[in-house]
Amino acid sequence: MATPTEQGERERLLGRLLEQLERELPEAVELRHRLHREPELAHQEHATLAMVAEQLPVDCRPLAGTAGAAVVGTADGAPVAVRAELDGLPLREQTGSEFTATGETMHACGHDVHLAALVALARAAHALGDELPVALVALLQPSEEAYPSGAQQLAHGELGEIAPRAVVAAHVHPELAWGTVGLEEGVVNASCDAAEITIRGRPTHGAYPHLGRDPILALAEVIVSLHAQVGRRIDPLGAAVLTVGTIEGGSAENVIPPQATARAALRAHSPAGREILRELVVEVSEGVAAAHGCEASVAITPGEPQLENDPAIIGRARELIGASGLSLATPWSSCGSDDFAFFGEVAPIAMAFVGLDGAEGFQVRPLHHPELLVPDAAVGAVARAQTLLYCSAI
Repeated sequence: MATPTEQGERERLLGRLLEQLERELPEAVELRHRLHREPELAHQEHATLAMVAEQLPVDCRPLAGTAGAAVVGTADGAPVAVRAELDGLPLREQTGSEFTATGETMHACGHDVHLAALVALARAAHALGDELPVALVALLQPSEEAYPSGAQQLAHGELGEIAPRAVVAAHVHPELAWGTVGLEEGVVNASCDAAEITIRGRPTHGAYPHLGRDPILALAEVIVSLHAQVGRRIDPLGAAVLTVGTIEGGSAENVIPPQATARAALRAHSPAGREILRELVVEVSEGVAAAHGCEASVAITPGEPQLENDPAIIGRARELIGASGLSLATPWSSCGSDDFAFFGEVAPIAMAFVGLDGAEGFQVRPLHHPELLVPDAAVGAVARAQTLLYCSAI
């Protein structure tokens, strides 16, 4: 727990930043509209980065030559990095808003809001000048929604070289109440790996199934068995989930094809659960395929680890929240995943979840939904949460 002096200093800094932040929010909302209207996919966020970078204070220093990060302030010592994501999703927007994206890409996860909020915070921090006790790194991260992970590349590249004292972030969430923020220590998001399962059989005419070996039937039983075994092989007190999202195979209704493929996401809240899921996919796929006279191969693409919030940062944030204009959400975590977790390999990390449910005009839709439209007011709410975490990481 912070001493009274430390608590008072953090509260004063938080108050000064929030006072400056209010002056920046109108322009930040306009920036959000522009970002939302012109989203870009992972690994292609060049115009997005340029649009955001030109709104940062002109004398911000680039981070070791990285165009996606800028340092605000000149204080000595390790800085605090605040992250926002650049990329959109491969979705056609269906919100009907005045600033709707018109192509096949959409900001359906709030990244446009996170970016605009971070610009507002960076400008507010810059306005404090020498009052800013710790430099702030505005970390504009590419490729959160697709591999290879932009966070992993930054963590083990330029950001890791400067050894930040902490990396923090805030993310909108439609399941939490408007005006609240989720601040939980420990694991709040799951690890996530991708698995591709290929079943190879023997092709034949559908009228003579006994002359072939059916990979589609085998794959169907693999999928059912996998879902059943997750509930039998993993401790029910430890969160874990397996989702098969795609199935491919065959080209005609009366032909048994040579192979069929499925792709799945494996999520767990613990390293032990993660390893069990990986082993489970291989064992079940090979065993069920063999029972059908087929062969199975499984390719695992490792993704992000579980996201584990630093208890010290979260503890200080919970102490300061009364001065932030936000309130604590009910206890909350999920099997969602975020490559922000990779920053935990180089520094303490903390992510807050900013509630949207109940905001004026907001229609509750899940993240990654084509009808999700985060309200403009969330720019201010996210910026306040980012500011709260920055002050708590000092």
